[in-house]
Amino acid sequence: MSTSDTTTAEPRTRATGVGTVAVVAHRKKTLGGGLDELRATLVAAGVERLLWYEVPKSRKAPKKARKALKKGAELVFVWGGDGMVQRCADALAGSDAAMAILPAGTANLFAANLGIPTDLAEAVRVGLHGRRRRLDLGRLNGEHFAVMAGAGFDGELIREADRSLKSRLGRAAYLWTGLRHVRGELVRTRIRVDGTDWFDGEASCVLFGNVGTITGGVPAFDDARPDDGALEIGVCTADGAIDWARTLGRMAAGRSADSPFVRITRGRKVTVRFAVPRTYELDGGARGETTRLKVRVVPGALTVCCPAADS
Repeated sequence: MSTSDTTTAEPRTRATGVGTVAVVAHRKKTLGGGLDELRATLVAAGVERLLWYEVPKSRKAPKKARKALKKGAELVFVWGGDGMVQRCADALAGSDAAMAILPAGTANLFAANLGIPTDLAEAVRVGLHGRRRRLDLGRLNGEHFAVMAGAGFDGELIREADRSLKSRLGRAAYLWTGLRHVRGELVRTRIRVDGTDWFDGEASCVLFGNVGTITGGVPAFDDARPDDGALEIGVCTADGAIDWARTLGRMAAGRSADSPFVRITRGRKVTVRFAVPRTYELDGGARGETTRLKVRVVPGALTVCCPAADS
C-alpha cells in the first residue's frame, strides 16, 4: 500500500525541518498501538508530507525504501526488527536520507545498541527531533549489514531459529538451536585482514561485528562502535558441547576475548575462504552457502536518528 498524506497541525506540535517523511513498515510486526497509532502520532507531530509503505516480508522493503528516496524522502521511519532495518539500511546506504528505527521486531539489536526506546511515542520523537549520527555499516558479498554478519555455526543457528520458534522463545530460541548445532563440524578456514594473513586453520564460526551486542543479546565484541571506521572480526574454534558451553559462557559474561577458542581482531577489509560451503547470515537473516566471503566496513554509510543524550 502506498499513499501520500497532507494535514495541518498546531504550530507548537509541528515537526519543523523534517521535510518529506516516509514510513516503511513490516505490517506483521507490532509496537505500542500499532501502525494506526504511528500514523496518528506523525500527523499530530505536524508531519505534512507523509509517504506510507507496508510490506508483508522484510525482503520486499528495499524496493519501497528506494521508492521513498525517489519521491524525495528526507527521513525514513523503519518499522520492524533487525531484518527490516538491515534491508532498509542496505537500500538507504550512501544517501542523504536519515533512518529512524521503530523497534517492532523480535530482535531489535541495532536499536538497543543505539539506545532507541521501545516506547512508540518516544521512538517517534527520537526520529523527528533526535541527534543525527553518521554511522558505519559493514558490507558482505555486496550487501550491507548494521549489527553483525557471520558464517558457519552462526549461519546454521540463524537458519534453524525460525520465526515461530523465535516468537515463542525469544533469546532462548538461539540457545535452543545452538544446542542442536554444537556438533557442527570444523572447517578449514583462511582469513586475511587488511591484506595480511591472520588465521589459517580449523574453525566452526567466523563473525563480523559493527556493534558490541549481537545475536541473542550476547555481548560478543566488547570494544565495537558503529562509528570507528572498523569492524570487529572474530573466529571460533570451539568443537563440541563442552567447548561451546565454555565459549558461550564467557561471551555471555562479556569476556569473549578470554576464551581459548576465540580470536578477535579489528580491520577494514576481510576475505574469508572455506574448504567447503558454509551458510552465512546478515543481521539475523540467513542467506545461502558460499566458500568465500568479502567483507569491508563502509565508514559513515548511513545517517541514523539517535537519542540526543547518546554519545
